[in-house]
Amino acid sequence: MQYQPPPPEELARLKDELGLSSAQMAKLFGLSGGRHWRKYTGGEEPQGISPQVLFFAMARLELDAATVARVLERMRKLGAVIDLESSGEQESSPD
Repeated sequence: MQYQPPPPEELARLKDELGLSSAQMAKLFGLSGGRHWRKYTGGEEPQGISPQVLFFAMARLELDAATVARVLERMRKLGAVIDLESSGEQESSPD
């Protein structure tokens, strides 16, 4: 797969277009918080956003709620623990 992340200016434009705060953008993208979001849009050397994170956010923007729920349920059937409303990561238990 060839991938080049969008420029930080485009991510900032999307944030403005959606009218969301950095914390809300982080939630949309499945990130840990606003500070994590700003790594992609600010500073001297912004970090490139991974294709998986970008895909996740764009899917949430473009797909209807039922489709997103169906994909999440499929993930759960494989054993994933995912709660889009939770701000913390699930700790894994030692084997």
